[in-house]
Amino acid sequence: MLDKTGIAKRIAKEVKNGYYVNLGIGIPTLVANFVRQDIEVEFQSENGILGMGPFPLDGEEDADLINAGKQTITALNGASYFDSATSFSMIRGKHVDLTILGAMEVSENGDIANWKIPGYMVKGMGGAMDLVASAENIIVAMMHTNKKGESKLLKRCSLPLTGVDCVKKVVTNLAVLEVTKDGFKLLERAPGISVETIQQATEGHLIIEGPVPEMEL
Repeated sequence: MLDKTGIAKRIAKEVKNGYYVNLGIGIPTLVANFVRQDIEVEFQSENGILGMGPFPLDGEEDADLINAGKQTITALNGASYFDSATSFSMIRGKHVDLTILGAMEVSENGDIANWKIPGYMVKGMGGAMDLVASAENIIVAMMHTNKKGESKLLKRCSLPLTGVDCVKKVVTNLAVLEVTKDGFKLLERAPGISVETIQQATEGHLIIEGPVPEMEL
């Protein structure tokens, strides 16, 4: 199965030339490190930067240059900085081509829960609710199961929802799945992972149509 870096590498293949992309906190922030060098992509962070680059090398961090997750980042030539209101105007105005988010749960109809676990203190709902309400292309990066081995791809989310019927694709450590009106359609397997393993790890309805190829990273 894939680690977090492997998930990010696979999602990077979904990024196309000319895209404006918003990266959520967690695994999604790694995607910027693996985008093809021959394409031009603008990464946007909701705290107010357009033109994010990869994470800085050790010793080259700028403490004033951070993403929405408060991680130090780099800025590409031509990057711009603006206030949060302008950033969310870009998001709400549907000027982002691809949104990549982490999640704690995704349901078979595309609902996402990624902002709160009851009983745990959180700083706030963050920008994800604006992103899922406005974005037309949302890919979720997540582990297929939780630490107890229980599926995170469910018939119905048990945690408070961030958005409803909005996720288009999910990339996990086991598989690439498309969210359809009939459930999770299995598109690719992680290297060395069987279809049976994915079936056992998926609570939601899993659609399998013919041979399922392995991911190419």
